[in-house]
Amino acid sequence: MKILISNDDGYQAPGIVALYEALRVLPGVEVEVVAPEHNNSAKSNALSLHSPLYVHTAPNGFRYVNGTPADCVHIALTGLLGYRPDLVVSGINNGANMGDDTIYSGTVGAAMEGYLFGIPAIAFSQVEKGWAHLDAAGQKAAELVTRLLPSLKATGAPTAPWLLNVNIPNRPAADIHGFKVARLGRRHAAEQVISQTNPRGDTMYWIGSAGAAKDGAEGTDFHASAAGFATITPLQVDLTDHERLPYWAPLAALLSQAAGTSA
Repeated sequence: MKILISNDDGYQAPGIVALYEALRVLPGVEVEVVAPEHNNSAKSNALSLHSPLYVHTAPNGFRYVNGTPADCVHIALTGLLGYRPDLVVSGINNGANMGDDTIYSGTVGAAMEGYLFGIPAIAFSQVEKGWAHLDAAGQKAAELVTRLLPSLKATGAPTAPWLLNVNIPNRPAADIHGFKVARLGRRHAAEQVISQTNPRGDTMYWIGSAGAAKDGAEGTDFHASAAGFATITPLQVDLTDHERLPYWAPLAALLSQAAGTSA
């Protein structure tokens, strides 16, 4: 079984090192890392289409790219690796990717790139920043991957890929109560933008911190992680608002009728 690991914090981040160390010792598993050269948090699914990408190899064998998380997985799957991995894993991220965070997350973006290529994928994050109890997070990640690997190699296993978003509390392994499947919660709007003046007198702006949980009710990733569970949220890419397709149909019909009349 071959696993590709990437992240958005960069190839030197403690989280990706912990994830690599936790997965490389699994029986029958080969692990390879292709990750960004620098921190690329909040880059989502961005691809670098107007600048060249370069790949270098670190002393520990990790390959790193001067691009986004999605760049790393994309070029890995379209020629760099020379084989098709059985699983794409991203993380472990320095901080939560819950609720609305998943839209912006480079960690999720890297995993989603694998999913878009038809490969099962998982995005791993720690709930709080700072890497506290990172060893426990690596252990929980390995537990989940271990349970999933047999289904990937089993004869007649489902061919449709899946995409999981996993958030692990910053707790010792004994204090993590297990895994719980949860839906995405919602956040309040972000904090106000922070403006400063640079030495030349120009105003510069920093994006404010993420807002607090708006929907953290029971059943959400916010609620379950606060209760000490590692959360598993299956994601999909279809952004269509299926319920409101009938609502917009009359407008499209009116516009089409008006266009026909004017013609």
